[in-house]
Amino acid sequence: MSDPNSTDVTRLLSAINDGHTKAADELLPLVYDSLRRMAGAHMSHEPAGHTLQPTALVHEAYLRLIGAGDMKWHGRGHFFAAAATAMRRILVERARRKMATKHGGGRKAVPIDEGSLAAEPDAVDMLALDEALDRLAARDERWTQIVMLRYFAGLSIEDTAAAMGLSMTTVKDEWNFARAWLHRELRGEQHGSRA
Repeated sequence: MSDPNSTDVTRLLSAINDGHTKAADELLPLVYDSLRRMAGAHMSHEPAGHTLQPTALVHEAYLRLIGAGDMKWHGRGHFFAAAATAMRRILVERARRKMATKHGGGRKAVPIDEGSLAAEPDAVDMLALDEALDRLAARDERWTQIVMLRYFAGLSIEDTAAAMGLSMTTVKDEWNFARAWLHRELRGEQHGSRA
């Protein structure tokens, strides 16, 4: 996610923190491509036939991030982690609406293979993943933040380390631990038990 506009993004986030409303309008064109890639990655995990498009996901997430006006940004990493979280929440809300009884609820288990959560899983049940991430956050907030930056924001190990102020080795190790933990949790959910 390193790009030539990173200084401009940081400057605009600081301006937004200072209450300059025009900065939000200037920020979107600079971060749009990165947000679009993130949204595309999120949408690739959605089941066939979904109706939400990546562009709509980007715009809804951006409005949540900037529209509230009460968020203080601590740099690019914080912004992109918040964007990943916003996209996750939007998709979870959509999944919950779809699963509601009036919409023919009755969640079914989606099998995941050994490669799931490696970087680009084919299909993971968004609600199960959301619940597992909540359990992970209760266990280790930093692991959760690494997952959000790597899996949802699409940051590299290097960019995640820079955003969190950690060594690349620490991020790599904790990413592997968090992935394994989530994989175990998701497999346990499929079999009706949790470790």
